[in-house]
Amino acid sequence: MRSHDQVLAIDAGTTGMTALLINHHGVITAQGYQEFPQHFPFDGWVEHDLAEIWAATLDATKSALTSFREFHGSELEIVSVGITNQRETICFWDRETLGSPRTAIVWQDRRTADICDELKDQGFEDRVRQLTGLRLDPYFSATKISWVKANDSHTWAQVEGGRVAIGTVDSYLIARMTRGLEHITDHTNASRTLLYDIESGTWSSELCDIFGVPLSALPEIVPSYGVLAHTDPQVFLGIDAPIAGIAGDQQAALVGHGGFTAGSAKCTYGTGSFLLMHTGAQIVQSPHGLLTTVALGEPGGERAFALEGSIFVTGAAVQWLRDGLGIIQSASEIEELARGVEDSGGVIFVPALTGLAAPDWDPHARGLIIGITRATTRAHIARATLSAIACEVKDVVDMMVAEGSHELPYLAVDGGAAENELLCQLQADFINIPVKPSQQLQTTGLGAGFLAGLGVGFWQTKEEVAQRAQTLGEFTPQIDRAQEHLQWRRAVVRSLNWVD
Repeated sequence: MRSHDQVLAIDAGTTGMTALLINHHGVITAQGYQEFPQHFPFDGWVEHDLAEIWAATLDATKSALTSFREFHGSELEIVSVGITNQRETICFWDRETLGSPRTAIVWQDRRTADICDELKDQGFEDRVRQLTGLRLDPYFSATKISWVKANDSHTWAQVEGGRVAIGTVDSYLIARMTRGLEHITDHTNASRTLLYDIESGTWSSELCDIFGVPLSALPEIVPSYGVLAHTDPQVFLGIDAPIAGIAGDQQAALVGHGGFTAGSAKCTYGTGSFLLMHTGAQIVQSPHGLLTTVALGEPGGERAFALEGSIFVTGAAVQWLRDGLGIIQSASEIEELARGVEDSGGVIFVPALTGLAAPDWDPHARGLIIGITRATTRAHIARATLSAIACEVKDVVDMMVAEGSHELPYLAVDGGAAENELLCQLQADFINIPVKPSQQLQTTGLGAGFLAGLGVGFWQTKEEVAQRAQTLGEFTPQIDRAQEHLQWRRAVVRSLNWVD
């Protein structure tokens, strides 16, 4: 393997684009990052401009390529490209010009809560859950498409006429990279749309009818790795390489931890936090709020599955302390501030800033801080925020262990907050099992790179990939925090169904 051979991984996050170059040892040799704007036209609405996403992709990739050449002073050969992306965000673009007739509706957007309620009233909830392993919630893609059909007649006429394609962010990026030649997505992303039959592994005509989505507008579903498409060097910075790995961000993070076997589990601390537990070839349907999702689509047609718990607001709660309350000046300050007190002083924070996901699934819940006294300081609120994140994760871990029939030997964690040692210790205390932060906090992008390398034989086996996933150490449980968790659950109950 030549030293200048690199895999390019594109991590299309919610707030920015990251480009990574990864060598054969699984080491990130260069990276670039570019933020893009968030658009909030109304309360509860979150949108992205696709042109800004594509511009950020080019900028981040160019930065990574430049950094590699300047630092290593050698030629560079991109052997394959991997893509991972914010899931559930739905995009519309012109198949010919690749311009977009409207903004993308982001996974965080809550405008379709009423549509979900109407579908529940019509009796569709159980059938949708049975077919998809998901829930009727604004989080997922299909009701966003229904909203566009009902409210944007200009775009919808072009969808029905075949001019405008519909897809998740991976599909849009691949369309741009291939100059419109490919309209594809993989099983992991498709399984998050509410339009995918999890038993058959195909788009469901029944679900498309329920949500009013023309099947012809949707991408072809392909495996998560293998030679899936090819970049056009004229539109993608001169890069002429196969696109050989695609996965939704949470599934990619599981791959980045080497989580290819049943019982593997990870938590990614990001804007929200997402837990996945690999269940092997078994489709486990959860009756109590977890989601059933595809963990990986194999080139031979086999699929692996996972249970997932989605938490909408974790890192975003820290951002709110910074931007909304001004309690901290930067997100990294929260650990030092929270260490200034022994505990939260009885303060409980429920960060339901955009509703609650697993296990409560209440889009009408709202954030709550309770237990405040005149002795409460900003340090207590900071500590309560870290405890809230750990409690949210505990709720999901407990349910996964109960429903997935696998004891977790440890919980692998990644994302920016995994650098927070106090959070990692609180997490281990609350879930009462060890917590292992990844040595590489860019685990999501690393997973996309691993898939792209597997897809072209850069790495020959999944076992070889798993050997390249390293941890920073281990946090073991030290304090029994069961009573604190019971107080947390009391506060959660008070936050439910707040908005009419």
